[in-house]
Amino acid sequence: MASGGRRVLVVGGGIAGLGAAQRLGCHSAVRYLRVLEATNRAGGRIRSERCFGGVVELGAHWIHGPSQDNPVFQLAAEFGLLGEKELSEENQQVETGGHVGLPSVSYTSSGASVSLELVAEMASLFYGLIDQTREFLQAAETPVASVGEYLKMKIGQQVTNWTKDEDTKKLRLAVLNTFFNVECCVSGTHSMDLVALSPFGEYTVLPGLDCTFSGGYQGLTDRIMASLPMDAMVFNKPVKTIHWNGSFQESAFPGETFPVLVECEDGALLPAHHVVITVPLGFLKEHQDTFFEPPLPAKKAEAIRKIGFGTNNKVFLEFEEPFWEPDCQFIQVVWEDTSPLQDISLSLQDTWFKKLIGFLVLPTFKSVHVLCGFIAGLESEFMETLSDEEVLQSLTQVLRRVTGNPQLPVPKSILRSHWHSAPYTCGSYSYVAVGSTGDDIDLLAQPLPTDATDDDQFQILFAGEATHRAFYSTTHGALLSGWREADRLIHLWDSQAQQPKPRL
Repeated sequence: MASGGRRVLVVGGGIAGLGAAQRLGCHSAVRYLRVLEATNRAGGRIRSERCFGGVVELGAHWIHGPSQDNPVFQLAAEFGLLGEKELSEENQQVETGGHVGLPSVSYTSSGASVSLELVAEMASLFYGLIDQTREFLQAAETPVASVGEYLKMKIGQQVTNWTKDEDTKKLRLAVLNTFFNVECCVSGTHSMDLVALSPFGEYTVLPGLDCTFSGGYQGLTDRIMASLPMDAMVFNKPVKTIHWNGSFQESAFPGETFPVLVECEDGALLPAHHVVITVPLGFLKEHQDTFFEPPLPAKKAEAIRKIGFGTNNKVFLEFEEPFWEPDCQFIQVVWEDTSPLQDISLSLQDTWFKKLIGFLVLPTFKSVHVLCGFIAGLESEFMETLSDEEVLQSLTQVLRRVTGNPQLPVPKSILRSHWHSAPYTCGSYSYVAVGSTGDDIDLLAQPLPTDATDDDQFQILFAGEATHRAFYSTTHGALLSGWREADRLIHLWDSQAQQPKPRL
């Protein structure tokens, strides 16, 4: 080891990068630690905004599976960021199976209410089939390649046994179609046909009823950031190229050589012994060809291409007065002319809003009334190209249609996320796409170089939600991956420190 200690750079200031830096900053082997964040804020895909007289989440929304095995829950509890209900034993023991709760009210596109009994029946069918898809994990072969095809095959078999009249059948299929759209939001994909069936069961659901942070998710990343060494965070510092497996010298360190040199967009050249990459998979997909010099090994490059990465956006609408009932929590929207068993390709321009799953009613801030709509896939990406005014008009029309109230007032204001066009994110989160497996996630997580000698080990390490085989797409997966890579380095340094010195 270099006599002066190690220089470590972390690229990306999301929860994976912050988690890695927090662990590394405490180790005596580290002489220099910097987190290079491309934007002017930390948190990455955790993004809480003060708006509508309260805090809303443009990014991560819930702690998924808030229980003892979830490090995000544990940290949030430790920092005092959760309420009594969220911390209760009872809350931690709820088994949701990872499924979204039922709506409070369900409207059709022609303004009728769907009976919640019918919605519950279709939810039971849909989620029962989703649970079946997890059983193909160890199977030698699968009947079809994707989760979507499997669901459609099974639903097709069910439909033949339905004895209902045609209108009821159509309505049932339309409700099922909404559940497909919900699952696209959960998986961060355009279509469940893109999600691989065989590895689907590897995603692990933790117990606990999903909960939110009343003061905003960013309270968590702010607390982690506050515990980092002084000067560790560097903002507005996008990285251009990571030169690795070299022998770089820097005038500030005479006589020392470094295996990695990080070249920033502003021309800065930063030498390092180790670099932890925590940028989103979407960014790697766009930039891997220029981001690494020499290029990544073919297998790792291929894994980056194969793993899925989609978009899930939110639209917040503020109303003067609520048009929903006081105890309403989620308004489901069902498009009557849709069915999971029919692929109708219409222009995004005319139909993008049909991918919207409905609206979550946010807890009232003061006297402000806010709905949060969710939409995934290509429709979500198309929505990013529209102006606020266009989105507001379209969604006002949707709400007037489904409530049957043509006089429903236009929302007072709108706020929305743009994760696909965010240049350092390029989407929302990862999924295991058809053609890829959990092995690709492990390949992505493998440090470089793969054939290094002891002195050159772990030049580049990879963290982030897309590198966690069981918890991809979650904040707890991201945090655990940051800790994993920090521990990898700490283990290396500790073992090096214990090696007997050569006798002169």
